[in-house]
Amino acid sequence: MRIGIDFDNTIACYDGVFHAAALERQLIPVDLPSDKTSVRDHLRSLGMDADFTELQGYVYGNRMQLVNVFPGFAETLQVLRAKGHDVFIVSHKTRTPFAGPAYDLHAAAREFLSARAIVGESDVQIPAQNVFFELTKEEKVARIAALGCDVFVDDLPEILAMDGYPAALRAILFDPDDHYPDGVWRDRIFERYRSWREIGAAIDTV
Repeated sequence: MRIGIDFDNTIACYDGVFHAAALERQLIPVDLPSDKTSVRDHLRSLGMDADFTELQGYVYGNRMQLVNVFPGFAETLQVLRAKGHDVFIVSHKTRTPFAGPAYDLHAAAREFLSARAIVGESDVQIPAQNVFFELTKEEKVARIAALGCDVFVDDLPEILAMDGYPAALRAILFDPDDHYPDGVWRDRIFERYRSWREIGAAIDTV
């Protein structure tokens, strides 16, 4: 089976990271809630939208060492690879941030995957040539189709519902924070799971 997986917020877990990075830059009070939305809303309430945009580039380009892999992903990957499934990472990500220093965001993401032993040369890792960072959502969906994936996992329902997404391609919505508790988005119903262990079990039944 050929399994495609998104990167940001699907493999890479940013819980608490934006809060930590914003504290480093003295942009927020210490007692602000630690989720990304709270950090964003606080800065926007102060008219600091540009600071948040630059903060995103800082995190994605220079502070990926603060980021974790979602619980259960590494174990699920090892099981799937050990059973002979081909696994691909396909993400949409600009090459450099919209504001601030011109970090190479693609290189930073690849370094993260290598440092966390997700990508590598062993039989239970993802080969480096199976990792794709596309510049737009449209190019991402085109890549997924070109790879001939049998299943794709993403945290964004709009990707799974985009024009060009192959009708026969199994779409799995990764929803750890219960944004779509019924698996419904704009009248579309998705196969939806809250954890990587659930996803691994669902994929491995095929």
